Amino acid sequence: MHTDSLNELRQLIDFGLVVLLWLVQWIIYPSFLQVAPERLVKWHAQYTQRMGYIVMPLMFGQLGLSVLAVWQVGGGLSWLDLLLVLSCWGLTFGFSVPLHQRIAAGESYPQVLQRLVLTNWPRTLVWTLVFALGFWR
Repeated sequence: MHTDSLNELRQLIDFGLVVLLWLVQWIIYPSFLQVAPERLVKWHAQYTQRMGYIVMPLMFGQLGLSVLAVWQVGGGLSWLDLLLVLSCWGLTFGFSVPLHQRIAAGESYPQVLQRLVLTNWPRTLVWTLVFALGFWR
């Protein structure tokens, strides 16, 4: 695949993730606080399964294209991009996934739900930076 085509595909993936993260940050995660605790566990299970079908292909695609850019292009910008993408993975599996696991286990306390919103801010901002960085690739 041509470099321009890869960049366009990458920009589409980055855009999909940044839009998704802002929707999650502003609408989805705060709405968890509006769901009755006895209903949240069941709804949350459906949410995480369905969201996984959307998020995981985007995340793997983004990671794969970041690694490919480092391998094919190299340079500081490609390495910075890869570092930021890996940071998103670290934030996701270091903070978000454990909090989702607590919710799945029935810990739908307001403190847990508010922590999910709070700890998602760095992820949202880093993914926004990754998207913005794409205009210089």
